[in-house]
Amino acid sequence: MESTLGLEIIEVVEQAAIASAKWMGKGEKNTADEVAVEAMRERMNKIHMRGRIVIGEGERDDAPMLYIGEEVGICSQPNASDVCNPEELIEIDIAVDPCEGTNLVAYGQNGSMAVLAISEKGGLFAAPDFYMKKLAAPPAAKNHVDINKSATENLKIISDCMDRSVEELVVVVMDRPRHKELIQEIRNAGARVRLISDGDVSAAISCGFTGTNIHALMGIGAAPEGVISAAAMRCLGGHFQGQLIYDPAIVKTGLIGESKENNLERLKSMGIEDPDRVYNAEELACGETVLFAACGITPGTLMEGVRFFGGGARTQSLVISSQSQTARFVDTIHLLDKKPKSISLH
Repeated sequence: MESTLGLEIIEVVEQAAIASAKWMGKGEKNTADEVAVEAMRERMNKIHMRGRIVIGEGERDDAPMLYIGEEVGICSQPNASDVCNPEELIEIDIAVDPCEGTNLVAYGQNGSMAVLAISEKGGLFAAPDFYMKKLAAPPAAKNHVDINKSATENLKIISDCMDRSVEELVVVVMDRPRHKELIQEIRNAGARVRLISDGDVSAAISCGFTGTNIHALMGIGAAPEGVISAAAMRCLGGHFQGQLIYDPAIVKTGLIGESKENNLERLKSMGIEDPDRVYNAEELACGETVLFAACGITPGTLMEGVRFFGGGARTQSLVISSQSQTARFVDTIHLLDKKPKSISLH
C-alpha cells in the first residue's frame, strides 16, 4: 500500500492545503474548508484505488463531497471495469479532514493543516460525529499513562518516563469552558499549559516527536479527529487513548443529538454496545497497514504553512507509515503557472 499510494496521498493533502491557504486571513472559514474539500476529492479521484470515506465532512449533514460512505478513486468510477484489474485492486478506508482548523485559516493563525489517514478496508474506526476525551503522550510513556488516571498522576508518570521534572513538561489543552478544572489541575501539578483554539490533531502527533516541546495532549475534542490522531500515533509508537463523550452536559459547547439518552441510542444503532469503552491507538487504527499524511496550511509546530511566490507555491508535508516505520518530511515546490519566475529557496 505504501509504495502504491505514498506519493499520491502526499499530493492529495498538498492540493487541499494550497487551495485553502489562498483564503488564509480572509475571515471565510467555510470557504477555506470548501475549496480544500474540492481539491482533495479531485486529486483522490485520480488515484488507482477504490476508497471509501469512513470519516469525512459530516455524518449527518448533506455534505456534497467527501461525505461518510462516499467512494473515491479511479476504481470507484462507473467505467472502473475498463481500467481496474480486480486482482490488483486496492480497497481502502479513508479518514479525512481537508482543513483541520478552519478558524485558524480564516484568522491567519498558526496550526492549520490538511490531513488524512488510510488503511485497508475495515482498518479505521468509523467514529460517530461526537466528542472524545483524549490522552496523547510520547512513546516513552506508552502504556504507562492512562486516560482513567488524573492529570496529576499522568504528569508524574510522563515525568518519570522521560527523566525530566514535571515543571519542564508542556501540556496542550483546547481553550474551552469544559477544561477549566483540567487546566487548573495541570498548573497546580507544576506543568505548563499551552492553550489552543482549534486543531488538536497537530498537538497529538507532536507528542510523538522529540524537540517539539509538547509532551501531552489532554481534554475533550472531536471524535473523528481522534481517529486520525490515533492513526499517526500508532505509526509513531506514541501513546493515544480516546473515550467517546455522549453527554451534552459534559461538552458544554454543543453536541450532535438533543440528549444523552438519544445519543446513547444512536451509538447502539451504530453497533457500539459499550459507550464508555476506552480505545487505544491500535483499536482506533487497527489495520495491518496504516498511512498518515498532513500538509501545513498555516505554520505549525511540525510543518511550515503554504508559502506562495510568483508562479507557484512551496509546501511542507509529513507522511508516516506503519509499514516502513518511517516519518518523512517532504518539501515541495509547486509550479502553478506555465511561465513561473525563478524559484527561490528562501
